[in-house]
Amino acid sequence: MSEVKQSNRIQESILSSWEKKTLVSLAKAQPDWVTSNVLTGVGILGSVLIFLGYCLSSLHPAWLWLSSFGFVVNWYGDSLDGTLARVRNTQRPLFGYYLDHTVDVINEALIFIGAGLSPYLDMTVAVASLILYYAMTINVSMNAHLRSEFRLSYAGLGPTEFRVIIIIINTLLYCFHSHIVGNNVVTGITYIIPLALLAVYLVTIVKDAGYYSKIDPPRKYEKDSK
Repeated sequence: MSEVKQSNRIQESILSSWEKKTLVSLAKAQPDWVTSNVLTGVGILGSVLIFLGYCLSSLHPAWLWLSSFGFVVNWYGDSLDGTLARVRNTQRPLFGYYLDHTVDVINEALIFIGAGLSPYLDMTVAVASLILYYAMTINVSMNAHLRSEFRLSYAGLGPTEFRVIIIIINTLLYCFHSHIVGNNVVTGITYIIPLALLAVYLVTIVKDAGYYSKIDPPRKYEKDSK
């Protein structure tokens, strides 16, 4: 089998420098029985905890702490699995790429739908946000194939920064639960989420389309004279 060319990972988020050093240190400290696949499973477990925490938050806001803990568990597994493979030089480019992106689809569905089942986010907003997130993920995958660039951050924010932001939001939801649930103003503000994702997506595809048009310009049609 010919060697698989790896895409250049573009990670320019605020916490990326600290995160890379932390993940390498954690990877070196893992016992032999912990494999990349085990960590991938840990990431899925984190998403299940997020889902359950949001669903159960309709019973009591304290369950939001379970969701926040789930984000930490998800970060540990999802961020460390690839790093462990690189540190141990046990990468599986084809299987790893397929598994990672398949699991991402499951994880994001659990997170967004779980949030939509909570009393804090309308399901319409959750599903619209999930669709736009998937659209952005597809765009990232196309760029990875077409120009070997795998972008992991936008405007200084990557998956880790978003996890931190959501944990902060969960804390605020717990502290101000009685003022948030049923508040029409707060409900209206949540529509900023899909609108922000849409804005980022549109800017990204316009920028990418311009790049591809430049390197692959239109060809002049020449009618066959015969």
